[in-house]
Amino acid sequence: MADDDGETFQDELLHNNCVDAEEVSRQRKSSIFCGRFRYFILFLSWLCLTSISSNMLALNFTLICMGSSPTTNGTATAATDGRHSEPSLVHNPQRFIYSSQQKNQLMWAVAVGSMLGTFPFSWLYTHFGARFVLFGAGLASAVATALIPTAASISFHLFLALRFVQGISYSADFAAMGMICSRWASLKQNALFISVLTCYSPLSTTITNPVSGMICESRFGWPMVYYVHAFACTLLFLLWLCFYNDHPRTNRFVSDSELEKIHRDKSRAHIEMDKFVPYKEILRSRLIWVVWLNAFADLFSGVFLLMYIPTYLNYVLHYGIEKTGFLGALPSLSHIPLKFLFGYCSDKFKCLPERAKLILFNTIAVGVPAIAYLAIGFIPVDRPLWTVLTFTAILMLLSTAGGGFYKCGTLCSRQYSHFVVANIQFVKSLTLFVGPALMWLFVDDETDRDQWRNVFMLLAAMLILANVLFAMVATDQPASFTQIHAAGAKSKLANGEEEKAQNVMMIVASEI
Repeated sequence: MADDDGETFQDELLHNNCVDAEEVSRQRKSSIFCGRFRYFILFLSWLCLTSISSNMLALNFTLICMGSSPTTNGTATAATDGRHSEPSLVHNPQRFIYSSQQKNQLMWAVAVGSMLGTFPFSWLYTHFGARFVLFGAGLASAVATALIPTAASISFHLFLALRFVQGISYSADFAAMGMICSRWASLKQNALFISVLTCYSPLSTTITNPVSGMICESRFGWPMVYYVHAFACTLLFLLWLCFYNDHPRTNRFVSDSELEKIHRDKSRAHIEMDKFVPYKEILRSRLIWVVWLNAFADLFSGVFLLMYIPTYLNYVLHYGIEKTGFLGALPSLSHIPLKFLFGYCSDKFKCLPERAKLILFNTIAVGVPAIAYLAIGFIPVDRPLWTVLTFTAILMLLSTAGGGFYKCGTLCSRQYSHFVVANIQFVKSLTLFVGPALMWLFVDDETDRDQWRNVFMLLAAMLILANVLFAMVATDQPASFTQIHAAGAKSKLANGEEEKAQNVMMIVASEI
């Protein structure tokens, strides 16, 4: 929606007292990015989000190395001393043995930190923007990661505290995605930006596991895994600080033509993005709650699958451990390129109206996987490959979510999309608790396929419900709360107080 006041782009620059318009124009014309700087920001943001996620995931692999003897000719010997309830040092300061309960505590610390950090980061992004807030989160993650080897040798509780810090930093990722999309993506490229940025989780897994494995087997040992991750994180966020700012119009690498593409059809409120957020009105929006429900259904089904694919392959389908590891990695490997592809197609696919595209892509991402989950429970046990292919198909289908509820959430919330997307991070953190709870309720025997079938049917029902509700309310138009801004809210409040005072005066006059 274009502005009605007819101000030109240069007038807007002068009006906001950002920088001298002539100087900005001169700098833009000399841009070395040829009008593609927004893609560089997208790529850099993706790597930064991936780095924070990788720092958190490094523990998953290094727990194996931490309980192994120092490598000799690239071969690690597993530790067998499990007598200590606290992490113990066995002959070598780099060798630790943790109980299953302690390992779970290290995992839960991240989940708790991520949940508690979601809403504070949303507020910080609203008031201070993404440049320094995300930089602070990245720096905190890097410092916590670098200190983990030292903390492990000092105190398990200190180790837990650093994992909690990693979780808090991780909670900054989703709100940052909303902010980056709102500031730097054009309305026609929302799906592409969302699809790329939401790939940080599978990318971090793809990078962290092989890198950690190589370093663990080297002469440097597992502590170097954390140092390398911390160094890479620090380097990436220094680049972030150098290149990113919250307003494309003030960035010297953005050309006039590129800025016009970024701002095209956006309202002034969307472009300026003041510090006001109408939380009450957003939370009253039925559409936003449906978007969050679809996010929960999509993320929960995907996270559950990634968490328990190895268990199902090994205990139900009776694949060996080595083959289980290979087959369990196949779905994740197919996810990243397909997310890019479907995000691009959602933006470029012109033969359907935008609302129809939202419903189509959401049905592929949320509706069709429900059918696949129903099928898994009834595939004959003597056809294990069919089950593996179905698991892979589910994650491939989930990769279209960027053109469904994600895109709908950013399009309808516009300048407030960072708050809407930030709460998806809370939903994602919640799935880390709900998955194990679901297994505890329905699966007593992990070898019993009938018990697993109950879980798959519940997931299917949730996905179907979410998709049906989405089809009923989906829209590409800005919600009514996007018309509310700080000045308007104050004016409305003032008018309400004035009207209230007038009513009181009329009552008093009538009494007299």
